[in-house]
Amino acid sequence: MSPAMEIKVLGPGCLKCDMVEKRVKSALAGLGLAAEVEKVTDLQRMLSYGILATPGLVIDGRIVSSGRIPRVEDIEIWIREAARGRHSPKEENRS
Repeated sequence: MSPAMEIKVLGPGCLKCDMVEKRVKSALAGLGLAAEVEKVTDLQRMLSYGILATPGLVIDGRIVSSGRIPRVEDIEIWIREAARGRHSPKEENRS
């Protein structure tokens, strides 16, 4: 079994960051998936991702959004893509 998906919301803890976190949780609920959702407010950790604007959104180590509040529908797409990438080719070929 693979480890849980990791989703990070990068930002100083502002209202926009809170909104992104809420949209992530809404997207996860809508997809019926669970993930570790972490708010990263430490400046050095945020800079380590190379984002230039907050809020930032990172799913399984990949920056998917920076400097805007993405729509729930966009977040769902990114989560689905990350979930597909977590399965081995053998699992994907089962039908």
